Amino acid sequence: MKQGKLWKKIKAYGLSIRLPLAAIVIVLGVVPLFIQGKVMLGSFQQAQLDARSIEIQNQCVILSNKMTRLGYMAAEGKDNGQIETQMQAIADIFNGRVVLVNRNFRVVKDTFNLAGGKFYISEEVIKCFKGENSNHYNKQMGYFAQTIPVYDPQSDKNIDGVIVVTASTENISTLTDLMEGKINFFLMFAMVILVVLGLTLVYMVFGPFRQLQKAFDRVAQGDLESDITVDTYRETSLLSQAVKKSLTKLKAVDQSRQEFVSNVSHELKTPITSIRVLADSLMGMEEVPVELYREFMADISDEIDRENQIIEDLLTLVKMDKSAESQMNIAQVNINRQLEMILKRLRPIAKRGNVELILESMREVTADVDEVKMSLAITNLVENAIKYNVDSGWVRVTLDADHKYFYIKVADSGIGIPEDALDHIFDRFFRVDKARSREVGGTGLGLAITKNVVQMHRGVIDVESVPGEGTTFAMRIPLTYIVRQEARP
Repeated sequence: MKQGKLWKKIKAYGLSIRLPLAAIVIVLGVVPLFIQGKVMLGSFQQAQLDARSIEIQNQCVILSNKMTRLGYMAAEGKDNGQIETQMQAIADIFNGRVVLVNRNFRVVKDTFNLAGGKFYISEEVIKCFKGENSNHYNKQMGYFAQTIPVYDPQSDKNIDGVIVVTASTENISTLTDLMEGKINFFLMFAMVILVVLGLTLVYMVFGPFRQLQKAFDRVAQGDLESDITVDTYRETSLLSQAVKKSLTKLKAVDQSRQEFVSNVSHELKTPITSIRVLADSLMGMEEVPVELYREFMADISDEIDRENQIIEDLLTLVKMDKSAESQMNIAQVNINRQLEMILKRLRPIAKRGNVELILESMREVTADVDEVKMSLAITNLVENAIKYNVDSGWVRVTLDADHKYFYIKVADSGIGIPEDALDHIFDRFFRVDKARSREVGGTGLGLAITKNVVQMHRGVIDVESVPGEGTTFAMRIPLTYIVRQEARP
C-alpha cells in the first residue's frame, strides 16, 4: 500500500534525474571496489596457500635428504630419535600428520601412531615411487597432501620410501576470514564515503540547473525581463540562449499583438471620426447647397466603403488564422489562366494610373492550390504594384516552374520600399507611406493576407526593392499540396 502511494507521488511529481545519476556514481564507485576487494582476498589466500605449499615441500625435502644420508629406510625398525623428532616437529608446525611408507606400501612411521605396520596404497604414493612428486590441495576438507621420495643411499635412482605429509590449512582460512572482514569493513566505509561524495557531486553538478529552473519560474510568473543567463556549463548556456530566443519571440509577438490591437482600433476609428466630422459639419450648416450636400455625402460613402474594406480584410485574416488545413479547397488549377483572369480584372485600375500590365508565362503550369485564396494573394500583389507606381510605369507578372515548384514574380517600376521597412512589410497595418496609403485606399492588411495564403500553401514569399526604381515580390509554391499528418481528420 505504502509502495503504491510512493509510486503515485513519484509519477505525479516526476522522477528526478538526480536519483539515477547519484545511483550511477555510487555503483560505478562501489562495483570496482567490490571486485577489487574480492580479487585482493583471492590473491591473498592464494599467496598464503602457495607459501604454505613451498614451506611444506622444503621441510619434506630436508627430511628426505636426511633420511637418505642416514640410511633410515635400510635401518627400518631401528629407533632414530633425531629423524622421528624432526618428523614430529614438521607435523606439529603444520598442524598435520607425517607418514613414512616403504617399498611394500607398509607404514614405517606415523606421527599419529595409528597406521604403523598397515598398508598405505594411494595414487599419490604409487606415482611418487615412480618418480613423480605430487602436491594436492583439498579445498573442501582444508588440507594439503605432499609426497616426497626417500632415495637409496647407494643409488639416487632407487626409491626406498615415500614421505606423505598432510598439513591443515585452518590457520590460512582463519587468516583469510580475518582479512575478508577487514576488506568488508573497508568496503562499507568506502560505500558510505562514495554515497556522501556522490550526493554532494550531484548536488553541485545540478546547482546551475536549479538556478536555471528558478529563472524559468520567474519568467513563467510573468517577469519576461528576468536575467536567465547561466553560463556555468555549456549545456546551461545553450539552454539559456534558447530560452532567450524564445522570450525574444514572445516579446515580439506580445508587442505585435498590442500594436495590432492599437492599429485595429485606430484604423476602425479613423473612418468613423471622418464620418462624424462630415455629419456634424452638415448639421451645423443652414440651407446647405445641394452640391455641397452631395459632396459631403459622397465623402461619407467613401469612408463607409473604407471601413467596410478594413472589416472585410480583418475577417479574412481571422478566418485564415483559424482555418485548418482540412478547410483548404485544394484543386488542380491552371495558374496561367488564373493570372490572365486576375490581370484582366485589374486592367481598368491600371489604365486609370497609366500603368502597363505585362504577363510573361514561361510554360504551362497546373498546380494544387486553393483558387480563391491564391487569387486573393496575387491580386493584392498586383494591385499594390499598380497603386504604388509612377505615371507611365509598368507591372510585370512572370510565371515559371520546375519539377517541384511554380514561381510567380510581380515586379514594378514604382516608388520602391526603403530598406529599413522591408522587414516589416508583411506586418499587419504596416504602411511605408501612410498618407499615400490612405489616398489610394489601402488598409495595410493586403500583404499580411498574401503571406498568410502563401504559407498555407507551404510556400515562401520574398521581396526586393530599390527606392525610386521599383519592387519585386517573388513567390515559390509547391506544385503538389501535401496534407500534414497532424491535420488529417
